[in-house]
Formats: sequence, structure tokens, C-alpha cells
Amino acid sequence: MGSERQQRMKALGARLRGLRSAAGLTGAVLAQRAGVGQPTVSKVENGRMVPSPDVLGRLSRALDLDELTALEVRDLLVAVEAVPDSVEASAEAPAGTVLDDAVRSARLIRSFQCVVLPAMLQSAEYARHVFVSSPNATPEAVGRAVAMRVERQSLLYEPGRESVFVLTEAVLRTWPGSPSLMLAQFDRLLAVESLSTVRLGVIPWRRSVPAMPRHGFTLCDQQSVVVETFRGEQVLDDSAEIAAYEETFRCFEEAAIFGREVRQLLLQVMQEFREMEDFATR
Repeated sequence: MGSERQQRMKALGARLRGLRSAAGLTGAVLAQRAGVGQPTVSKVENGRMVPSPDVLGRLSRALDLDELTALEVRDLLVAVEAVPDSVEASAEAPAGTVLDDAVRSARLIRSFQCVVLPAMLQSAEYARHVFVSSPNATPEAVGRAVAMRVERQSLLYEPGRESVFVLTEAVLRTWPGSPSLMLAQFDRLLAVESLSTVRLGVIPWRRSVPAMPRHGFTLCDQQSVVVETFRGEQVLDDSAEIAAYEETFRCFEEAAIFGREVRQLLLQVMQEFREMEDFATR
């Protein structure tokens, strides 16, 4: 990681750690109040992770910061983001880890994907292929990222949370690894689809899309949008941007099939992967 960016991350972390100590809070208590994971608080305070604007806002509110102090820590975050990631940063944290932390702090997740399965639905092996494809990813960093992603998926089962996923059929047919990997992945999709806290929709190829998909995105509450790229993630918190993404998601959601229809489609594509697996073993 570039030294200037590292120094700014450490400055932000040290300031937050000082404010937490002054408030008489432990990291665990702050994490609980802010609705984020304790590892997130630890990583931010130690300068090992850049918080999203949403996470920083949650921490600021949990610390009951006055307006001037809240502005000060926001300015520290802006200073960090002004310095681009280096090659080393990409190796330490494969693309996808910022998304995992943003999801952790949200009560409503809405994700649209046109190529890759949503992070919250990926099996461990599928996620490994996703992280391995990040530039300069190391085996150690990939292992940590996969573990974090699997841990975050427990949020799907928490009462009071709602998750809505809309995919194009192309997502189901764009696969890494082997047919057996995808068969295990489809088992997971069918299990998740049955949860009362989850809505899973697919836009089948026989339906035209309401807008040409340019990339996938994830709405976290009405506070931020995470857009994944090859080299990292972009977190948007501008209200006009969020409103535009919400409208785009609504259009894709209206075009999707759900419930019995989506289960039938999943079973159909799953059978095609099973046939490919049988052919490969002959």
C-alpha cells in the first residue's frame, strides 16, 4: 500500500480510536451500537481498512459526535480516498471486501447482477474464483476474503433483515471452475430462495431487459450503492445517485420472475449442468 495512503488511513483510525476511548467505549460496544462487525472497528482503527461513508456515519452517530467533530472525521476519510490504491493494496484486499462490510451494516439489501452471482449468494468455492480473479491477489488474502464473505452470509437468516436479489439468466450460465461447482452453487440458491427474508428473481433470456445492464450494483438501505469493478469497489452515497440506482433496480425487479417460476428455471439450468458433468466423466 502506498505510504501516503497508509499514513492517512492510520490518521483516521487513530482519531476514531481516540474518540472511542474518550467516550469510554470498547470496540465491541461501539460495533454493536453502530451495527457493524467488531473486526470492522478494529481494522479501521488500526489503519488496515477504509470505511465506507455509510460505516463512518454509523460510527460517528454511535460515538455521538458533534457536528464539527463528525465533519473532521469525514474530511479525514476524504483525504484517504483522494490517494489512489497501489498494487500492494489490491493484493492485500481483493475486490469485494468493501462490499462485504457495507452489507454487514445494512438492514435492506437490493442487489442486481448481470454476470457474477451476488456476494451474499456465493458458495465458498465460487467466491474463491471471484477473489482469485482480482489483480495481484495472494492466496493468503483470498483465503481471508472468502472466510469473510461466508461469515457475512449468515445475515441472510437474521430476522428484521430483507434481501432482494435480481439476476439476469446470464449469471446462472456464466460459471467458473467445473459443472460440479455450479451444481453445489445451485443447491445453495434453491435453499436461499426458500427463506422468508430473501426474494430471488431472475430475468429470463426470453424477456427483454428494461435497460441495458452495464454493471452490477448493490443498494445498502437507502444510504449507499456499491459498484464492483475489476480492481476494487466504488461506494456512492450521493442522494441523486442512490435514487437513480433505486429506480434502475425497480425496473429490473419488475422484469424478473420469482417464486415457483424462478425455482423451475433454477432446476432446469441445474439439470443442464448435471448433463455436462455426466458428459465430462464419460
